[in-house]
Amino acid sequence: MRAKPEFADNLAAFYQAKRDFFRRQLEGSKFELLPCAGTYFQLATYGAISDEPDTSFVQRLTREFGVAAIPVSVFNPDGADHRVIRFCFAKTESTLAAAGERLRKV
Repeated sequence: MRAKPEFADNLAAFYQAKRDFFRRQLEGSKFELLPCAGTYFQLATYGAISDEPDTSFVQRLTREFGVAAIPVSVFNPDGADHRVIRFCFAKTESTLAAAGERLRKV
């Protein structure tokens, strides 16, 4: 960062563009995308797809569709499961586009 101090100045816009790109890739999917800011993760509900617990759903998502997600319930002290998962969008556009293509098939 000392060599390129402008890197930090552009970081927020860089990740916002990735987030926006990923959100566009999920248009037409059955996932409901929740608002997110200041993060590398897009939260999504999957109630229109399944009523299974988030821990089971993300395992199936990985096995059957090749896209990894994180179950949000594991961060809740009481383990409350609101059927919310998170996707990391700190990836290349080609990876995000491939994930979007797969996720639109879920």
